[in-house]
Amino acid sequence: MKTQYIGKPVSRVDGLAKVTGSAKYSADFKVEGMLYGYIVSGSIAKGRIISIDTSGAMSLKGVLQVFTHENVSGLPWFSIKYKDMDAPTGSPFRPLHDDKIIYSGQPVALVVAETFELARYAASLVHVSYQEEDFTTDLVKNMDQSYKAPVGKLGYVSPKSRGNADEAFDQAAFKMSGSYQHGAEHHNPMELFSTTAIWENGKLTVYDKTQGVSNCQFYIGNVFGLAYKDVRIISPYVGGAFGSGLRPQYQLFMAVLAALELKRPVKVGLTRQQMFTFGHRPVTLQQLQLSASTDGSLESIKHEAFSETSRFENYTEIIVNWSGTMYNCDNVKLKYELVGLDMYTPVDMRAPGAVTGAHAIESAMDELAYELKMDPLIFRLKNYADEDQTEEKPFSSKELIACYREGAEKFGWTKRSIGPRSMREGNQLIGWGVATAAWDAFQAPARAKALLSIDGKLIVSSGTSDIGTGTYTIMTQIAAESLGLKIEDVTFKLGDTNMPLAPLEGGSWTAASVGAAVKGVCEDVKKKLKKMAVKTKTSPFYDTSSKDIVFDSGIISDVNDSSKSISIVDLMRIAGVNSIEETSTSGPNPINKMKYTFNSHAAVFAEVKVDEDLGIVRVTRVVCAVAAGKILNPKTARSQILGGVVWGISKALEEESKMDHQYGRFMNHNLSEYHVPVNKDINDIEVIFVEEKDDIVNPLGVKGVGEIGIIGVAGAIANAVFHATGVRVRNLPITMDKVLQIAEDDKNQVAV
Repeated sequence: MKTQYIGKPVSRVDGLAKVTGSAKYSADFKVEGMLYGYIVSGSIAKGRIISIDTSGAMSLKGVLQVFTHENVSGLPWFSIKYKDMDAPTGSPFRPLHDDKIIYSGQPVALVVAETFELARYAASLVHVSYQEEDFTTDLVKNMDQSYKAPVGKLGYVSPKSRGNADEAFDQAAFKMSGSYQHGAEHHNPMELFSTTAIWENGKLTVYDKTQGVSNCQFYIGNVFGLAYKDVRIISPYVGGAFGSGLRPQYQLFMAVLAALELKRPVKVGLTRQQMFTFGHRPVTLQQLQLSASTDGSLESIKHEAFSETSRFENYTEIIVNWSGTMYNCDNVKLKYELVGLDMYTPVDMRAPGAVTGAHAIESAMDELAYELKMDPLIFRLKNYADEDQTEEKPFSSKELIACYREGAEKFGWTKRSIGPRSMREGNQLIGWGVATAAWDAFQAPARAKALLSIDGKLIVSSGTSDIGTGTYTIMTQIAAESLGLKIEDVTFKLGDTNMPLAPLEGGSWTAASVGAAVKGVCEDVKKKLKKMAVKTKTSPFYDTSSKDIVFDSGIISDVNDSSKSISIVDLMRIAGVNSIEETSTSGPNPINKMKYTFNSHAAVFAEVKVDEDLGIVRVTRVVCAVAAGKILNPKTARSQILGGVVWGISKALEEESKMDHQYGRFMNHNLSEYHVPVNKDINDIEVIFVEEKDDIVNPLGVKGVGEIGIIGVAGAIANAVFHATGVRVRNLPITMDKVLQIAEDDKNQVAV
């Protein structure tokens, strides 16, 4: 029986390197003669720099240069056409380009010195004088300035309406209306952003924290006018990014600028406080109106969303579109607009748009279910969408009903009493909530290279990233099974622009995109070996049909005659071949893409316990049932869903970047005041992978699990809080003050 690795819980192949400290992250690379840069951040939200006094810093022995807009000029930069690969429409931010201040925390200077400590101290001696201008950073107060979101950002699709939602809403027997809001959130990965740039013999080598080495190469080449072939970006390990590493961050520019100017290696890193100065999940206000008939059939969905963006770029997310595909409804009205503010452009953050929109639509569905006096799960099943009504296409596969069924059974949903405040333990009010999640199953073009040596060892490489998702491991599994090798004989390499081109690591598309390329290139190597087996005279397969040849654990054999076999090593030896090298490209099937909608789905069930006197909310249980096609590695996939659920709990109850609109600055820019869960906040989490076969979505049948785990969690928790308390908190995060205040106003009042 053929050895199988795909679908097995293989431990991380990079695990040993990480736990022993031998895995090198961007800040770990050191070279002789390295200099250190420290960035000076601006202190106003909008205006101009009148003067920069760098004399104090430059007077210190060991300080080589202070870069400012006054001595940085003549850069080619980039045109609107040639920005970074994840840039939205607009004009990208150019560090040290001129005297304009366009957001608080903007980098205004770079101090470079012989040591990090000296650079940091010298930075404190740089004095900047400003001329301040009026600014605004408040989304709610600027709603009258909203405008239609333009198409242009990678992956953005304008929302489509259908039917007559206004008329259907007016005539409906049951209806609800509500506004939902969540604050800004910052990614805060454990690893800070850091770049080491080395300029040597006309070549630039850069070690950078990024989710796309090719994107950084593209950016640096465009900004500094360098040939792409002369720029090498290396990023073998990434300590979390969650979307913050999709676009090149400004420490990359600073390090390269200094290295090119000073002709010495330069390392520049960001502080934790500076990690709050280059993008975030945007504050978003959503308005929902749903209506249903007496039998619980949805008659209308009206979903509007307003999100913040910068003045210089139009950052877009797919927020409201999900309301047009999640449930069966003939009358849907969708609207998505932006509000330009004096801040940095938001950036993609795990499940961008979907996690925001799902909280609103899933809360609204729960509210309408209560109006109908119908169980929230039964209400969802009643309005189950068998096809994508927006695009009028079937789903390539959809096992959401199985997610509902298996999740509900594991959770014990049938034991739930429907009335709010009807379940308790002493002074602990118990609530159960449910929500649905969906995410696109993307596939992007990707390339991979395979090198099989005469010792039977295989090296497969692609210029992708592993941000902790398990890419090293699943690609090794795919390669080992595709070529019939032992997994210990396969090495997968990534994170280098000298490797074949791969897309940005994001959107849950890496498994499908790079995985298909890895499978393809291994199949190409297998074809060469088969041809070699039937063409080599001393081979047991000489002058026979190659269709009966199979590969397993490094042995080539006949499917009909197990006694006829030869090892790959021996075959290459007798054929006089030292190595086999192949490169393969994969991409989505354009015909299938036109005919089907590709989505992963999940059902999330949450239990909360709320202290009746203090309003403290604890999430005590979560069951997340996921249908995401073929699960390549249940062990690493489960970790992805667990991480997503934990973040969903954090989003629901804790995370919020607090903007002081008087200063236009995020004030809790540290890990002591930006609240994230600790171990005591997390209790039982059950992950269920529902069996789902999909032969259409891509050659591997995978849909990705990076995003789907977070999407429905906040909605399920918000619904559980209502079930526990009778208090509807629509403004995330759900903190104790909101629970108590709304309850005090009126325990039965649905509050905005």
